[in-house]
Amino acid sequence: MIATRFFTLALALALPAASALAQQFTMKLSAPTVNDMNHEWMKRMKAGVEARSGGRIKVEVYPANQLGQIPRTVEGVALGTIESTMPATGFFIGLDPRFAIFDAVGLFDDMVHANKVFQDPEIRARIATFGQDKGVEALLTYASNPNVVASHKAIRTVADFKGQKLRVPGGAPLYMEPYRRLGASPVSMALGEALPAMQNRTIDGSIAGLTVFTTFKYYDITHNLTWLPTSFIVVSALVNRNFMKSLGPELEGIVRDESRKLEALFFTWLMDDVENARKQWEQHGGEAIMLPATEARRFVEEVSASTVPILTANPQIKADYEAMAAAARRYRK
Repeated sequence: MIATRFFTLALALALPAASALAQQFTMKLSAPTVNDMNHEWMKRMKAGVEARSGGRIKVEVYPANQLGQIPRTVEGVALGTIESTMPATGFFIGLDPRFAIFDAVGLFDDMVHANKVFQDPEIRARIATFGQDKGVEALLTYASNPNVVASHKAIRTVADFKGQKLRVPGGAPLYMEPYRRLGASPVSMALGEALPAMQNRTIDGSIAGLTVFTTFKYYDITHNLTWLPTSFIVVSALVNRNFMKSLGPELEGIVRDESRKLEALFFTWLMDDVENARKQWEQHGGEAIMLPATEARRFVEEVSASTVPILTANPQIKADYEAMAAAARRYRK
């Protein structure tokens, strides 16, 4: 009887401890978008990490700015109140200006080309050092969408940019100066603010990834969508470095491994999603506008004339940019 009571007491004391061990960590994943590659990555990370960690890591998924607009979630990751966020890398430039290189026009031929470069071991190791002095790390980086501009007035030539007030994905010179050069008035604005700003015509157009415009039904306010040549929205899953270290080697390895495995989706699921978005835009009466070849070359030349001097002015950023360009040449068909 005494032995039985002792065993029951020991079991009762052990259960809370076992329960605590079962869920040691919570990892909040945030993104400004929904029903796209970001959201798919978060859902699959939740399934994979929770299964492999045996419940020791609880993953919470927050798409569509549920934890706040982009600047707040980036700040949250730096402070450690949010474990990860996935906006365009232009919003990380305040943490580390090196993030600017991802948005250089003309580096990549297409999304497949870009994502092969981002998975190059040398480039991956270089990117992992971005933001380290601010306590953050890019867990993964990928070209998520072709850059397009939705506008009330159709943009069919480079001259059509003139006079248009356009939302751009970041306030750094790399995003502002090219469109000033084209005669537009660029405005840095969080993604969640762009749709109402277009609805009330505070802005004339918005630059973002293709799937953003179908997900948020921009076709209800305009039918004009223009592809920006050799320009892509690049996304990083920014994580808090202290959180990653706090997991310990085993659990940190699981998080990194699950993320790395999901990069295969960038060549399958993502490509289908982008093509479906283009079809959906057209099915809702929208026009997918491609600049003629001569205008496309002029666009790249004009934008590059503004961005290359910015990217090469700082020795470290210049080294990063040149390393990226060299890798792009290696993976070019």
